[in-house]
Amino acid sequence: MESISTRRITRSGIIALVYVVLTVTLPLSYGNVQLRLAEALMLLCLFSKDYIYSLTVGCLVANIYVTSGIADTAVGTLATLAGALCIYLLRDRLNLLTASIFPVVIKALSISIKLKIIANTPIRYSIRDVAIGEVICCTILGGILIMALTRNKEFRRIISDDIDNKSMQRYK
Repeated sequence: MESISTRRITRSGIIALVYVVLTVTLPLSYGNVQLRLAEALMLLCLFSKDYIYSLTVGCLVANIYVTSGIADTAVGTLATLAGALCIYLLRDRLNLLTASIFPVVIKALSISIKLKIIANTPIRYSIRDVAIGEVICCTILGGILIMALTRNKEFRRIISDDIDNKSMQRYK
């Protein structure tokens, strides 16, 4: 059984907190086209399963804090969990671009279906709007963030306990 170190708990808590702060404090995080800058952190799941938990908890807290209702909170949080799981489970077969596709597709579909049911929003517009926000934040900003940070040796040491530096080199 894998031990849970203070370092791992702290690292996960910090990422969850950063997700919450980035989401709650920026007004564009909610609405039809969501520019949730915290989604750039989704690609951290390439490096450790700990980020599945921290991003899911961060999304849950941010959604409880600001969104309207249990359906909104549940759908968004489950979509984050599903996207993070896909990235982590398939990480050995993915590059930054393909890894970012999971959150884009999962969130665009799930949030659009929720909006159709709750607000009778036309699904094709919702899919487009949510996907645009996810591509900007997760694919573009997340890709740039990960490429920049993985060039830093100290960041590579801090970010992961369960990936070797050789594997991390492919994200530079």
